[in-house]
Amino acid sequence: MGKILAIDYGEKRIGLAVTDDMKMIAFGLTTVNTPEIFTYLSDYIPREHVETIVVGEPKQMDNTASESEVHIAPFLVKLAEKFPTIPIKRHDERFTSKMAFQTMLDSGLKKKQRRNKALVDEISATIILQDFLKTV
Repeated sequence: MGKILAIDYGEKRIGLAVTDDMKMIAFGLTTVNTPEIFTYLSDYIPREHVETIVVGEPKQMDNTASESEVHIAPFLVKLAEKFPTIPIKRHDERFTSKMAFQTMLDSGLKKKQRRNKALVDEISATIILQDFLKTV
């Protein structure tokens, strides 16, 4: 069985999360610097048998695309070119950064740890993936 990989795209960093083999639970995977993402994915995807990729879709409150979508669109094109046999799905990512920060607060992380934007990105990817799993 393959896994589902979630991507929280950012211009500087990309948060990644992945499911277990049964596609029931989302786990934070890591955060990768954006320029290094395709090197990372080229190694990870075949090794871990990723069968679907979910990319966060940032939207405004009125359901229109957010301004960051202009940066995500070229990434999606390249992702589809590099991994043509893997379906790429989009999933609404509104409020995931706020939810990630709240998760950090609720888990008792110290202020210095909460400033770790890479951790916020990884938690955001996990939230995107866990929410996506509810729809499958």
